[in-house]
Amino acid sequence: MKPTIALSTLALLAACTVGPDYHRPPAPVPAAYKERGWKAATPEDTTSRGPWWSIYNDPVLDGLERQVDVSNQNLKASEAAYRQARAVVAEGEAGLFPTLTVTGAGTHSGQGGGGPTITSTGGTFSTSRSNSTISLTADASWSVDLWGRIRRTVESDVANAQASAADLANARLSAQGQLATLYFELRAADEQKRLLDASVEAFTQSLQITRNQYTVGVAAPTDVVTAETQLEQTRSQAIAVGVQRAQFEHAIATLIGKPASDFSLAVAPMPSGVPIEPPGVPSALLERRPDIAAAERLMASSNAQIGVAVAAFYPDLTLTGSYGFASSGLSKLFRASNSLWSVGGQVVQTVFDAGLHTAQLDAAKAAYDQSVATYRQTVLTAFQQVEDELAALGILARQAEVQANTVRLAREAERLTLNQYRQGTVAYTAVITAQTTRLSNEETALTIQQSRLLASVALIEALGGGWSAQQLPAATEVKATGPSLFAP
Repeated sequence: MKPTIALSTLALLAACTVGPDYHRPPAPVPAAYKERGWKAATPEDTTSRGPWWSIYNDPVLDGLERQVDVSNQNLKASEAAYRQARAVVAEGEAGLFPTLTVTGAGTHSGQGGGGPTITSTGGTFSTSRSNSTISLTADASWSVDLWGRIRRTVESDVANAQASAADLANARLSAQGQLATLYFELRAADEQKRLLDASVEAFTQSLQITRNQYTVGVAAPTDVVTAETQLEQTRSQAIAVGVQRAQFEHAIATLIGKPASDFSLAVAPMPSGVPIEPPGVPSALLERRPDIAAAERLMASSNAQIGVAVAAFYPDLTLTGSYGFASSGLSKLFRASNSLWSVGGQVVQTVFDAGLHTAQLDAAKAAYDQSVATYRQTVLTAFQQVEDELAALGILARQAEVQANTVRLAREAERLTLNQYRQGTVAYTAVITAQTTRLSNEETALTIQQSRLLASVALIEALGGGWSAQQLPAATEVKATGPSLFAP
């Protein structure tokens, strides 16, 4: 009965866990998005029917995005960090169980040259023989987790592993967003090259008209030189676009894990539409952003470390046991008469440490407060990013409407001025001014469209790219052995 009571008492003590249990602190969450006071023409199929980039309906972009998970080296590094965090959890859990070691030993000792030796001392004869000893011993040691120090450590390690999984998801989303941004910048470069090439054609025709006018004595030589200057300047600009395009192409190659020299993208038009991801309810953002989830899990980890620091104030209990055999010969080793055993226990209580444990507890509490502040700042930054991109999309949409009308008027002004020049009613400087104005406004319209696409990508990224905190591995998944989270 007494051993049963003792074991029950020990089990109850082992179930005790000191330190505060974790509860997620509140974060500043607005009731509604401020910059959602505009209505965008949003296709109904933009919500999650596949990867977030599928809303752009671009097969080339889709193919590139799917290579990020497979070949991006930064993602592979983040995935390895997650596996390392899982291994740390396994290390911590090992401390909950006894440690068992098995030791086998054998000795052979004696005097003389190896055989019996007969000596005579005062007429007495004695014999020296060699001796052999063989032993096999199993030793067990168990540091009983009376106050939950090891369990709190495992709790902290699990939260860290979950934060690492969120970091992996955030790294994946960041790489995907960066790739989409580079892709649309490359397509904008293609569009700018097309625009400049078209202007080169138009300016070539204007130069021919000017030369014809000069031949018949209507235009001045300066008109011809001015037209040639404008043409060559535009050709130079068209060539210069190739530098940016090449750099965008090289950056895309690096993101998908390919050498820049082995990768190229064919010229294609830039998308004319700008799909908008519905922002949803602001409170949902806390569950949609992997960086917020990572910050929240780090709070849980820091909270558990307070429990570890509190447990240091209580005594440590270590139980030990040993069982084995020792004999002079292998054939006699496992006889009951040659068995050896021992059991014991040790309780250690720190009496004086010059305030070490108190300082460690204060440090753990301060680290938790820091993690709370970091979490809340991450939330604030997330809402800022969403508001920024909502504002950008709304303002740019209105600007695009105005700029489209400006481009239409600039093209009409260019046509009318060129006709007037042919009739000899205006100077060629008026033609140059009209053509330069038209090209400048077309470039502005292109820049606005590019900015709208980039803001669209940035909004999707700010909203989490379709990720959910439910995708974080549970504690049981973190502890289990198996495949990692690298699969998309």
